[in-house]
Amino acid sequence: MIPKEIKKIQQATCRRTFFLLPTLDFYVLREFMIPFSVLMFAFTLLFLIGDIFNDLSDFLEYKASFQVTARYFIAKMPGNIRFVLPISVLLACMYTLANFGRNKEITAMRSSGLSLIRCGLAIFFVGFVVMLVNFWFNELLVPQTEQEAVLIREKLSNPKYEETMYRMLQYRSADKLRDWLFQNFDQNGVQHNVILKKYYFSAENDKILEWDLRAAQAKFDPKTGWHFYHAVRTMYHRTLHLPGNPEKIPELVIPTKEMPEQPEDIVNAVRPPEELPSWIIYNLLHDNASMVPTLRGMYETILYYRLAFPTVCFLCVFLGLPLAAKNERAGIFLSIITAVGVIVVYQLLTEIFLVLGKQGFVPPIVGGLTPTIVFLFYGWFFVVRKAG
Repeated sequence: MIPKEIKKIQQATCRRTFFLLPTLDFYVLREFMIPFSVLMFAFTLLFLIGDIFNDLSDFLEYKASFQVTARYFIAKMPGNIRFVLPISVLLACMYTLANFGRNKEITAMRSSGLSLIRCGLAIFFVGFVVMLVNFWFNELLVPQTEQEAVLIREKLSNPKYEETMYRMLQYRSADKLRDWLFQNFDQNGVQHNVILKKYYFSAENDKILEWDLRAAQAKFDPKTGWHFYHAVRTMYHRTLHLPGNPEKIPELVIPTKEMPEQPEDIVNAVRPPEELPSWIIYNLLHDNASMVPTLRGMYETILYYRLAFPTVCFLCVFLGLPLAAKNERAGIFLSIITAVGVIVVYQLLTEIFLVLGKQGFVPPIVGGLTPTIVFLFYGWFFVVRKAG
């Protein structure tokens, strides 16, 4: 009998199904959650031990209290957990499926008409939930806890660090046409002793100073723009580039259309782009249409990477199922080695493409999404082969 006829008989006698199987799903879920929980605890503990070895000496040197020390290490944990989640999902998936394969349970499931995807439906569900949790970690929790950890550590040597962190704050607008200097910056209040320099680009693309402004106070109004009080503005000659006579202005209003930067934008620009939530990066790109291409490319690359990274948790299940099923006869050890190899290659490609995107060697969408898309198709290829 030819193979095609055998396949038709198998499909006619034992059709694959995708309906609910509570007993099977809860069994797979239970077998998956045990190694997943153990791995999460073990990896988190290892990261915690590493942080203690690296940072505990600083707290002992400054004789910090136990409460302050505990707050610091607790604040560091969410940043570690977001990296622990993907590898824990993948290794737990590999272990569970390889264990099923060793006991011939995968063979029994598939012989009863269940596809590989249907066998691991409960694991897919956990991977999807973990993906949402990881996205919440990246966008809401980690930026806050990382900032809190930095403040706690800096206050060890400088108790007034939080009060002085915005003194003599410098900011350059996204279009590179305005340079700010704030002696004391207040995100929600009035700025004092502000220096602003306005530039323009000549026909030869040279950056030339147009005017500079010194104001005793400055305040931003979302409706009208920037208000400068007790200001002195000095215009520069267009040809000779020499300063003219200073002009005293009791109140100078520059509308938002001419100067779109807001106090929140200035604070976000000071922070490293990697610490900004995705919606803030999106707002920076959307509200600054004249942003220079190099800076825009860096922000766009990080944005695409941020949107793709949480999907790794779901992608790990997508890869783990076929890899584990493929190695079910070879045992758990080979499955784990394969899983670690997949993660290492993925992380390596992610870092390489992230750097290429930031530096402008590849388009931002390529730098931010390529590794995830490649492994998505790689996983889909194996799933289709094994499910077929």
